[in-house]
Amino acid sequence: MEPQAFFAGSRLLIVAGKGGVGKTTVTAVVAHAAATCGLSVLVLAVDAGTNLGTLLGADAPLDDTEVTVATGLGEAGTGSIRARAVTAPAALGEYLDHHGLSRLLGRLVRTGVLDVVATAAPGIDDLLVLGKVKSLERAAVADLVLVDAPAAGHAITFLRSPRGLADVVSGGPIATQAQEVLAMLGDEARCRVMLVTLAEETPVNEIVDAAYQLEDQVGVALAPVVVNAVYPTIAGLAPAVPAGAASRGVAAPVRRALAEAAAFRCARVDQQHAQTARLAERLPLPQVVLPFRFTAGLDAADVRALAADLLAGIGRLG
Repeated sequence: MEPQAFFAGSRLLIVAGKGGVGKTTVTAVVAHAAATCGLSVLVLAVDAGTNLGTLLGADAPLDDTEVTVATGLGEAGTGSIRARAVTAPAALGEYLDHHGLSRLLGRLVRTGVLDVVATAAPGIDDLLVLGKVKSLERAAVADLVLVDAPAAGHAITFLRSPRGLADVVSGGPIATQAQEVLAMLGDEARCRVMLVTLAEETPVNEIVDAAYQLEDQVGVALAPVVVNAVYPTIAGLAPAVPAGAASRGVAAPVRRALAEAAAFRCARVDQQHAQTARLAERLPLPQVVLPFRFTAGLDAADVRALAADLLAGIGRLG
């Protein structure tokens, strides 16, 4: 599949996955890959405290102010990446300001009314954030709007909140907002969810469950699954040191250490291959594999390298 066609599949792409699988990293990787194809990308973080800004190359953590982190990407130099955080208080503030009620926000915050409403009506915070995402998608502020969603468990309730509120609220702005968000989530040309997992038993189980819940309870279309941090296979590696190692002066303790390392690597590769095969059996979605980066901590350079791997993986999709 041509990467340009893949990224043009919907105007909004929501990246979701269990905590610890590299969901935020994959969000940054997708942003760079799409911008490399010449697209303008707006990245939205809905969880505070993530390192998404650092991975994108921003100078500071993301907040409600939009920042440009990259321009002139792609062969034609038209690719760009902008980023910001989207929080419920800020989304509400923008909504009130748009309706000439900005002075009301400060009073609501000072008196604690917002906390009371959020507790009494679960899902309001999520609907506010999704409403802001919807307004950005509908305004066509970028070729691709990319959302780093909450971790898998919260992602289900996050995306399910409009349905719950639409069922209990019959009229008014909340009902209208919920219906408009549901229309966006249910339109494949507007929105897809990209699930991220590791090639391990528990993450695979959880992402399969999440996929079916999203399809059945939210009705959102699913993009190919990203299997993150897979160990590349090393040609010729075997869980034993060649017999001629001793004759070449390799000491016995070193030979044992090499044998143990090789055995671990081979076992790890076999386990990951088994889990990706199990994922394919349980979830009939295409898979894009990203390799494990052997480094103490990922940075923007690693993200760019992984973006190239992502583009190659998309190119191999049927």
